[in-house]
Amino acid sequence: MIVGKFWRAFRAQVNKIANFFWTADPIAQMQYEYDSAVEQLKTGREGLEQYRGLVERVSRQVSGNQQQISMLEAKIKSYLQAGDREYAAKFALDLQKAKQQLSENEGQLKMHETAYNNNVTKIKHATQKLGDVKQKITKYDAELKMSRAEAEMAKLATSFDFNVTTDFGQIEDVIQDKIGLNRAKARVAADLSTEGLADIEHEQSMEKVLADQALRDFEVQMGMVAPETQKVTEAAKDLGPAAKTKVAES
Repeated sequence: MIVGKFWRAFRAQVNKIANFFWTADPIAQMQYEYDSAVEQLKTGREGLEQYRGLVERVSRQVSGNQQQISMLEAKIKSYLQAGDREYAAKFALDLQKAKQQLSENEGQLKMHETAYNNNVTKIKHATQKLGDVKQKITKYDAELKMSRAEAEMAKLATSFDFNVTTDFGQIEDVIQDKIGLNRAKARVAADLSTEGLADIEHEQSMEKVLADQALRDFEVQMGMVAPETQKVTEAAKDLGPAAKTKVAES
């Protein structure tokens, strides 16, 4: 009794392990069963080919019996026409034996042909079923992978919560802080870039005045402009636009 309990417990554990491996990868298990069925079908086809050889041999025997019967009938007719009934009777006995053998061989041929055709039908049906199984394996494999992907996406959808209390929310705050700091640095740089613009513009104006004075000095030196004209021009420039208009009217 104790041994029986121990044996049943052992079988239960083995069955548990078998079920674990059975359900761990069902697609692989289906593929294994499919491959096993294909091997069995291959073996069955080889046996069917050998059986067909037997059918062909019996068929040749039937053909031989028919030819022998035809030959014996011709001989019997010939001996009867020649009046030799003794030889005709001898061949008539052989004809009976040949017809009996033909009947037996035809019965065997019919039986073997029927069995062969039935096996061909079964193998064709099994081949079609295996084709359906192959399509199901491909379909289930794709659906299983898709369902796993959908489950992972659903899990990610619940995990990607950008709440401030979650890790993603805290990471987002850090990123926003860095973005704000970079923008602040850019603003400070832009504000600082306006410093010294007045001095630069004043310096550029002075350079322009000095350049104009240098050009007028050059024109006087070259005799292109009289010194008096230069003084009048400088005076008009110093007086401004309104004074220039009055001087022109006078």
